Amino acid sequence: MSRSAERWGPYPLVMAGAVLGVLAIFLVDAEWGGFALGAVLLVAAAVRFAGYGGALAVRTKNVDTPTLAMLGAALVVTALFLEYPDLKAQLLALFGR
Repeated sequence: MSRSAERWGPYPLVMAGAVLGVLAIFLVDAEWGGFALGAVLLVAAAVRFAGYGGALAVRTKNVDTPTLAMLGAALVVTALFLEYPDLKAQLLALFGR
């Protein structure tokens, strides 16, 4: 593996997925584009957690992984609530509120 590829890690792949997710939001459907973008962020969190994140000098894995995971999960849940409005009522009924 070259030094440049080691430094960048899988970030170009994650960036391409994020760009495709944003394009899907604007061109196809906001709900499923948001879902795709959230899924890309969850994949990025998994990749960073696995140690393939490259050499970042600013942030550590302990900061990146939870941040990416929380943002990705929030986008996925929000997209699902937008696509299926009854899901929120069903979840609230399930937990007794």
